[in-house]
Amino acid sequence: MSETATKPAAINIIWLSMILVATVTAAYTGRMDELTKASFDAAKSSVTLAIGLIGPMALWLGIMKVAEAGGLLRLLARAMRPLMTRLFPEVPPEHPAMSAMVMNLAANALGLGNAATPMGIKAMQELDKLAAEKGTATNAMCQFLAINTSSVTLLPLGVITVRAAAGAHDPAGILLPSLVATVCSTAVAIIAARTMAGPDCSVTTATSTKSAEGNKAKPSSTPRPGPIGRFMVITFVALMIGAMAYQSLTGSIPENFTGLVSAVSAWLIPIIFCGLLLFGYLRGVKVYESLTEGATEGFSTVIRIIPFMVAIFVAIGMLRASGALDLMIRFLSPLTTRVGLPAEALSMALLRPLSGSGAFGLMSEIVSRDPDSFLSYLVSVMQGSTETTFYVLAVYFGAVGIKRTRHALPAALCADAAGIIASVAVCNLLY
Repeated sequence: MSETATKPAAINIIWLSMILVATVTAAYTGRMDELTKASFDAAKSSVTLAIGLIGPMALWLGIMKVAEAGGLLRLLARAMRPLMTRLFPEVPPEHPAMSAMVMNLAANALGLGNAATPMGIKAMQELDKLAAEKGTATNAMCQFLAINTSSVTLLPLGVITVRAAAGAHDPAGILLPSLVATVCSTAVAIIAARTMAGPDCSVTTATSTKSAEGNKAKPSSTPRPGPIGRFMVITFVALMIGAMAYQSLTGSIPENFTGLVSAVSAWLIPIIFCGLLLFGYLRGVKVYESLTEGATEGFSTVIRIIPFMVAIFVAIGMLRASGALDLMIRFLSPLTTRVGLPAEALSMALLRPLSGSGAFGLMSEIVSRDPDSFLSYLVSVMQGSTETTFYVLAVYFGAVGIKRTRHALPAALCADAAGIIASVAVCNLLY
């Protein structure tokens, strides 16, 4: 085994450092009881969260199976080939991983988190088929996760909803600064992943091409629907168009921008769900059998994720309970305040990569206090333009059993830092 293969990944050092720093801090702050409780609570909550993922994961991986069997993934891969082949030159253009990554990034851009995670896991499973050394992340995996943790967000729907509920004067005013910040973080993610990438451990191009050919969905033996089936599909589409017109005429569709965005988001998931199933049906796919086959894979995937989630959640829970984050904020805030990053926003910046629910809760509390303040504006942009990096890496790498993450975490953290810096800069400029 080469020296490179035995070198510990960054996640090993960072995870161990989080545990040790938390323990030492708790010893000095007298929080050892809280530290112990937090470790057990975090382990329990990670398993609870993983179990909660089983349903959405099974559903969306099942839908992905229908789309794959119908050939939609190959069509998407061809449509996005010019961009994706430049971002992921190690992956064959026709490989299913390409289209799965496209669907994941599109779902993230639209704020469809429940659909994005299963699609991302599907992409990781396909990328793992190209890995020559199992358990080690390839350059394509590292690049994909770095982009995923910083992917361009067009509609930060959750944040807009919180701001609207708090009575903000312009709840959707964070759209432009969030877009600018997330574009900056994505650009840094791509550059960092490319700069840090070393020799790849993907299979050779010839083997990859054969793998891509082997992964193509076989044409279904089921005949395509006849006149009655096509009439059913046309009727469904006509009824949906009629429903939109009816909702518009009755005034159920809000006229203000924020309400319109919320209404669109409520329609997106059902329309995507039905659209993918109808596409498979029209292509002769046995939709029920394909969906249940994919759902079975989703169930086993969640089970594989649990150990990785437990490890990450315990480290984060101990770090928060020990008071280490509070000490770090107290130490850094005099410096960051001078560059337009208040202490409470610094808390958000440090918490966001570690805990999605914690960061969202902090953002909601700040917005509810004063929805039109600069602090509220800043933390809203930070929430809408950054991602829970450690959670994403734990889930995606855990789904395919990756233990040596190579440069994925450093590249993702560079993107997080770029997103925070860009958020501070654009908010100070526009507010």
